[in-house]
Amino acid sequence: MHKNKITIVIPLLLAVLSPIFSVQANCVETSAQSNSLWIPPLLTGTTFNLSLMPSAKNFLTGKATQTIAYNCNEFLGPTLLMNKDQTVTLHVTNQLPETTTTHWHGLHLPAEMDGGPMQLIEPGATWSPSFKVTNHAATYWYHPHMHENTMAQLNQGAAGLIIIKDTDEAKLALPRTYGVDDIPLVMTSRSFSSDNALKTKTIYGDYMLTNGVINAEVTLPAQVIRLRLLNTEVERAYNLGFKDNRSFYVIATDGGLVTKPVAVKRLLMSPGERYEVLLNLTADKVGNTLDLQAFNGGQTFGFPGGEAAQTGTFGSLLNNKTFNVLHITVGKLKAPAIKKVPTKLVNTTYLKATDATNTRTLAITDFGPGTPFTFDNDAYDMATINHQVKLNSTEKWTISNGRTFGHAFHIHDVQFSIVSRSSGAIPEYEKGWKDTFFIRPNEKVSFVAKFADYASTEHAFMYHCHMANHEDEGLMGQFLVIP
Repeated sequence: MHKNKITIVIPLLLAVLSPIFSVQANCVETSAQSNSLWIPPLLTGTTFNLSLMPSAKNFLTGKATQTIAYNCNEFLGPTLLMNKDQTVTLHVTNQLPETTTTHWHGLHLPAEMDGGPMQLIEPGATWSPSFKVTNHAATYWYHPHMHENTMAQLNQGAAGLIIIKDTDEAKLALPRTYGVDDIPLVMTSRSFSSDNALKTKTIYGDYMLTNGVINAEVTLPAQVIRLRLLNTEVERAYNLGFKDNRSFYVIATDGGLVTKPVAVKRLLMSPGERYEVLLNLTADKVGNTLDLQAFNGGQTFGFPGGEAAQTGTFGSLLNNKTFNVLHITVGKLKAPAIKKVPTKLVNTTYLKATDATNTRTLAITDFGPGTPFTFDNDAYDMATINHQVKLNSTEKWTISNGRTFGHAFHIHDVQFSIVSRSSGAIPEYEKGWKDTFFIRPNEKVSFVAKFADYASTEHAFMYHCHMANHEDEGLMGQFLVIP
């Protein structure tokens, strides 16, 4: 078991922090509205400094919208680039007048470094977790995990990407020039009041935001492009594809590269999920345009965002529709250019059902609309340990869903292999390392994970629905990995 230190530092300058929902004095405020895709700044190294602070952004004409963001950004945070096997330290300062946390979604690390509801960062404090990066190369992310306040803080803009590199990924002929042919796409939606304020309690937004931009557009070179996709919605899922119905290629799931690219025309993503895909533009002429869209109309019952309502608690102008996520114009080649989609990626052996030495079942229970969802009829209690898992055990977990709605199941600490879906065959693009998956109404999903490296008799890991409103209401539990 690894021992790491957490340092809590109370800055002496708390008194000079700006009030909530004002722009920090040392931040640059941008008043001009633009549809150009914003690329989050890239931070590299082994020490990362993050400050969550009040900010503002001009989403719409007129008054700026008050937000919260990391490191003087207007919305969202910088992308953190880490290398496998290096030890990193992250200093997270809370410049809000309310308590928060920062969770490293998808990372395998000690529970006390995880940033869940127990690792509180009080106003003015700095939390400094340190850990060895052990995950495979893939796209991960960070966001608040403040119990009963995750939805509000996420809605205001608190989230950012993590990219992990490793030697296996480095050997491959893949696009990796950040912001040129390696493009982060943080996808969500928001609604605004008449004075342009964010509606922080709204489940589905009326405006699609890609990297925080409404009606986002970008020029990409006529070569193979890597898109790092992340769904940060409160509840909405996306059925992604291109308007011209072209194929694109899944190369990585939540926790690593797959064995070979998987050609798809549609890609289902629930909140919290990430996929890396390749888009081949080599046959497109310079000046051609194409649209990445969410084909969310006509979905089956329980699809998040498939509701017909345009107004009300679960209403949205985007509901039950196909809508644009990103408008792309094809530009000239940019060196170094990748011009072919590889046929092979990495040699990975995934866990099978027969590898499990123990099994567990969790039931998502419901009693109809308007009633918070729970696991096994027990609402989340921070003082309750719901399960204990033995260190180095390999377990099969089966999650069963009720009849009311789809959910996005997420577990901390581990990456797992999905081994069965009661609804039918596992999609080829899901056959990789995962930490989050969509589960339909009345469906059962089983996965296998190994709980290695980190154990504690007091610091717990979480499992929960990654629809932020559901976890805030109590669809969450916790487990100890014990020696």
